Amino acid sequence: MSTSHVERFSAAKALDRSGNGESADVSPWNVSHYRRFCEDARGDICTENLCFLLGCRMSGAWHVAEGSAGGGDVGLAKTGVRVMIVPWSFDELRQGMLAMRFLGALRKARHQRRPSSVSPAETVQSLLNKVTTKENMRTEKPKKEKLSAVEVIKQDSNYLLEPIPAELADENDFFGKASIQLLKHHGTYQQDNRDDRKKGGKHYSFMVRTAIPGGKLTSEQLLAELDLCDELGNTTLRITTRQGLQLHGILKSNLKQTIRRINETQLTTLAACGDVERNVMCSPCPYKGDPVYDQMQALADKMAKHLQPRTTAYHELWLTDSETGEKQLAGGGSDGHTLEPIYGPTYLPRKFKTGISLPGDNSADIYSQDLGLLAICKDWSVIGYNMLVGGGFGSTPSAKKTFAAIAQPMCFVSATQAIDVAEAVVKVQRDYGNRADRKVARLKYLIHNWGLDRFKQKVEEYYGAELPAPRPVTVEAHNDGMGWHAQGDGRWFYGLNVENGRIKDEGLYRLKSALRQICQELKPKLRLTAHQSIIFCDLDESDRERIEKTLREHCVPLTEETSAARRWSMACPALPTCGLAITESERVLPSMMDQLEAELDKLGLSEEVFTTRMTGCPNGCARPYNSDIGLVGKSADKYTIFLGGRVQGDRLNFVYKDKVPTAEVVPALAAVFRHFKTGRQQGEAFGDFCHRLGAEKLLVECDV
Repeated sequence: MSTSHVERFSAAKALDRSGNGESADVSPWNVSHYRRFCEDARGDICTENLCFLLGCRMSGAWHVAEGSAGGGDVGLAKTGVRVMIVPWSFDELRQGMLAMRFLGALRKARHQRRPSSVSPAETVQSLLNKVTTKENMRTEKPKKEKLSAVEVIKQDSNYLLEPIPAELADENDFFGKASIQLLKHHGTYQQDNRDDRKKGGKHYSFMVRTAIPGGKLTSEQLLAELDLCDELGNTTLRITTRQGLQLHGILKSNLKQTIRRINETQLTTLAACGDVERNVMCSPCPYKGDPVYDQMQALADKMAKHLQPRTTAYHELWLTDSETGEKQLAGGGSDGHTLEPIYGPTYLPRKFKTGISLPGDNSADIYSQDLGLLAICKDWSVIGYNMLVGGGFGSTPSAKKTFAAIAQPMCFVSATQAIDVAEAVVKVQRDYGNRADRKVARLKYLIHNWGLDRFKQKVEEYYGAELPAPRPVTVEAHNDGMGWHAQGDGRWFYGLNVENGRIKDEGLYRLKSALRQICQELKPKLRLTAHQSIIFCDLDESDRERIEKTLREHCVPLTEETSAARRWSMACPALPTCGLAITESERVLPSMMDQLEAELDKLGLSEEVFTTRMTGCPNGCARPYNSDIGLVGKSADKYTIFLGGRVQGDRLNFVYKDKVPTAEVVPALAAVFRHFKTGRQQGEAFGDFCHRLGAEKLLVECDV
């Protein structure tokens, strides 16, 4: 720590109320404290040069006379004590103050007088000499392991850049192995259409994903994506299970143009994929009578921005001026934490997912996330969040060390602490997550190996303060936002079910054209849901007839005309474009829903609400492991049937039957529904019924 820092620290010496020369209690302020102090005192937050107030705990309120981020004086009007705002980095302050706390320096300062012969500067210097390194501050160092191949690629990439530029310019229609891994962080996957392989080998194209925090976008932005899917893609656009948008069929030669045009609409593909924070999910309903929804959306926006990679490689690759050739320099340098203060030069060991929800609306599925935030509200305002950690659904059936997990409540954080504690969680995963074996590199495995208590202690260490226990609150419902709803401000929103998120014109069904017309004529604000559907916001009463008429003219079923079973179902793309797919998913689920609707009608259960989620492989992109019914591809044309989750999404389901042929899936489910009709308890939901009975009893009583 520099001499100037020591001088400024010593200048912050404070006297007690009697002026007897005792040392004041120096309290470690973290980012949240400083931000809240500045907001209350002068409404000004220094984001360029984040500073921290160092001072003393005095009884009564703190009052700021004036101050500056550059180290100007701050007066405490009540006591007349003068302290300093010191421009230390978060890591510097955290290291110094934590180590001081661990050394007992603060405790001594409360109870011992400083000898008059020792100057304040000497006292501070003696402490700082002991605590200026992370090694002194952290009692446990990350283990050094042999890196996986992907970790080596990231390490050698110069911050997600090399070797992409040369391969982007060559004449091949594909990228090499290293670039394929790096391109994910830029928001694109290399794919080939497996249906076309019989026609003469692989023909490569790219999926391009747009990250849209909370699914919030404008009509103009959606229209731009529809233009891209028609001009450069495969003529379809897809709403993802994480409230984003995906283009498919983009050729390598059009990749740069596609990403540049997305950025021109003020959206981005950066970090939509890869070993970083992915798209931050949030309950999307635009209720204006309940400010909590806007507060959660604001946090999603801030969280996404804060955890976004800082590398300039993205701008150099995709946003270069094609006429002048002018471009920004690539990221690099010897200190990765300078360029990427959160991620460092090798980013995270694996993907990291975050969601924000309410107890009464878990539409962001927070239990499936690496990091979940459950809003705790009082008087129509978010006062804080229960922070959940360690969710994640990807698994490899042949590897017993892998498993699906739901997130566990770790702590309660105030609304102003949320981003800083989230950053601490990310950094712990960065430093201690498994970089040798990607199969067990997600956060859930670190928590499984350590235990939640040990993990929480490490997060507190990185954050710089103890964190209280989570509040005794759990999720109660999932509001998918479908149908017509009053916003609370005199306007309306309408949620339109989009089957499996696919926006297309196919035969008489012309959803893509209908959306074009609505967005061009009414220009509503839009929200994408975690169940792959779309919400039109800020509508007038008179817009209702126009929207319904437009949809009917294009043969698009209204939400009110869609069965509950279909409305609450979703599937991943799987075949033919996903390289991991074992079986069909999106292309086969609609026909399965046709069959299941018929069976439910016979039983009088057509209004029953339950979630059905289908994936073409065990990686779980459509979150099938906490749904009432999960259908997971196991081998060619065969699925594992999972039962016993529920709409609220707060528990895992169990394997009911394995390797079930496609033609036998619905008959197997129909048998369970028949038993459900006769054996359910009053008001019992389907998933709860299956959970109560368990797999063994269901097999005995329902097997056909």
